[in-house]
Amino acid sequence: MTRDVFAVDLDRIEKLLPRYAMEGPRYTSYPTAPVWGDGYGPSDFRRDLSRDDAQPGDGLSIYVHVPFCRSLCHFCACNRVITRNEALPVQFLETIEREVDTVREAVGAPRPVTQVHWGGGTPTHLTPEQVTRLHAAVTARFPVAEGAEISIEVDPRVTTPEHVGALREAGFNRISMGVQDFEPRVQEAIHRIQPLDDTAALVDRCRQAGFESVNFDLIYGLPYQSEATFTRTLEKVIALRPDRLALYSYAHVTWVAKHQRGFERKDLPPPEVKIRIFLAALRRFLEAGYRFIGLDHFAEPDDELSRAFADRTLRRNFMGHTTQAGVDLIGLGPSAISELRGAYAQSHREIPVWQEAVESGQLATRRGHVLTPEDLERRWVIGRIMCHGEIRASEFEAAFGRPFADSYSAELASLEPAVDDGLAHVGDDGSLQVTPLGRLLVRNVAMQFDAYLPEQRREGRSMFSKTV
Repeated sequence: MTRDVFAVDLDRIEKLLPRYAMEGPRYTSYPTAPVWGDGYGPSDFRRDLSRDDAQPGDGLSIYVHVPFCRSLCHFCACNRVITRNEALPVQFLETIEREVDTVREAVGAPRPVTQVHWGGGTPTHLTPEQVTRLHAAVTARFPVAEGAEISIEVDPRVTTPEHVGALREAGFNRISMGVQDFEPRVQEAIHRIQPLDDTAALVDRCRQAGFESVNFDLIYGLPYQSEATFTRTLEKVIALRPDRLALYSYAHVTWVAKHQRGFERKDLPPPEVKIRIFLAALRRFLEAGYRFIGLDHFAEPDDELSRAFADRTLRRNFMGHTTQAGVDLIGLGPSAISELRGAYAQSHREIPVWQEAVESGQLATRRGHVLTPEDLERRWVIGRIMCHGEIRASEFEAAFGRPFADSYSAELASLEPAVDDGLAHVGDDGSLQVTPLGRLLVRNVAMQFDAYLPEQRREGRSMFSKTV
């Protein structure tokens, strides 16, 4: 996808987007997490981990959740523990090492790990020595394949040169930095004071150490942001030239993160301003030569994400857009999610409950979901829309044995308003092509194929963030 794909009427987009601003899933899974149930437990997860259809050569992805942070960022809705108690990470390491052993014993045939990702929390809340210890514990039981992607999320405020050295020595080759915004007033409001010089210094250290990819996470829609203030942040970001960018819409989900109630409504930019901030960022990144991968991801043209988008191997999971399609994901740590070929499983969120389960020799599964044949089919459809921006009817028929237009006639009919607005094209055989404009609202397109969403809407509970 080239830059001129988005040579569209931005004034028209600005007028159109508010009509599509509604609550909707981000589709890091299908079915989405609210569908999962407590009836799925440790024995179910053990069964699904040990399934006999996995082959020794099938790739595996490992996610490690490190829940600790030094201080609370007021925008954050992640599962994290705010602490400076040095004993807690030590206890965490002892427990997760045992969890690694238990999970490995439950997995059937040994499989090469082609992707490792650490998230949080703040993984570099651990000391460099603890980082080395945890990585060694995981990779001893799950050996990493040559050329694997090994990535970590870090907070530049706590990531030292010693951390960078330990990560590279362990084999980490990709790093993602939380930036959010460089504007001082915004940083003060979200309780995350992070000087530009600190982030720039960390980027330099990572480049010198040989990291293959540097990613920045940014958030738009935060308190006191305006188009002018965020433009200043964008110029500073582009000057540092990360390989990838994630531009997330601030999710005001006070039913999940009660501390967000401290953001007075008057402090948050109104919807029309938030849209202009997003469009300004989109325009600026494209002008700077980045490619729009989809939803909220941008990458350099020669980056792996760009190549995966071009060759249609892009995948979406709980880490966002990723490059490896068709691999099982195993999550370790409290609240970690596993995505297997036919099931999802999530561990207990609370550290004491997670520890108790693991230390008793059990898998720490709290809830999950076994996918039905219809779930698997709709996951395929929604995944193609979110990652490829299209459904090829011939591919659907080859995979599922019947015509796409007949199978999803009601859903395709429901897209007529979006087609009229220029978000998508539908062919005679049902093939669906999301337009450049539609890729900005791809969640809204995918939502038409979600069988669970109508009932969730009838329940009237807030479950998802706004699509715009």
